[in-house]
Amino acid sequence: MAKILIIEDEDGIANFVKEGLTEENFHVSIANTGTEGLQLLKLESFDLILLDWMLPGISGLEICKIYRKENTATPIIFLTAKDTIQDTIAGLQSGANDYIKKPFHFDELIERIKVQLRNVSNIHSILQLKDISMDIDAHKVTKSGLEVPLTQKEFALLEHLLQNKGKVCSRNQIIEQVWDIHFEYDTGIIDVYINGLRKKLGFTKTEDYIQTVRGVGYMIVE
Repeated sequence: MAKILIIEDEDGIANFVKEGLTEENFHVSIANTGTEGLQLLKLESFDLILLDWMLPGISGLEICKIYRKENTATPIIFLTAKDTIQDTIAGLQSGANDYIKKPFHFDELIERIKVQLRNVSNIHSILQLKDISMDIDAHKVTKSGLEVPLTQKEFALLEHLLQNKGKVCSRNQIIEQVWDIHFEYDTGIIDVYINGLRKKLGFTKTEDYIQTVRGVGYMIVE
């Protein structure tokens, strides 16, 4: 399931787009300022970014330029009221893959997103960790060639951790992205599922690739 980050300071637009994308089965995060958006991009991996131009803190144009220095593959679509030809050219030259002018039709937006996701080279249907292989399309996990039976939630949790390999996934982030809960909730359930994954994947105290970051969350390490 693709993860999309919306960097947009107008709550009405951000929530409208998030609601529509969620109905299309995307995982969606929102940043309301340029500074917050850039910070999220440093902490998490996303499959596509919807980016406004005029943002508090730092402009979308600058975010695009900065992000492209480290990541040239993740699609960026400008979604902005800046509507001159010169603006469009500047946005594309900064590293964006597409440029949509406000107001827009949601159906067009969703089709443009799907085109970018089809073309993107950094979305892999196979995720690997040592001798563990996760085939997202087939919804199958194997270890040393033998299938590991996982529940739907265990699969989603492992996928989230593998997609963010080497990065700390906070408890709040996990509960939002995997459980789709966006309010205060007892995150202790995560520990139960993590322990279940460790057991099913045959991890031991001396060979455990799911690292606990005390007071924060978990991360996959090799």
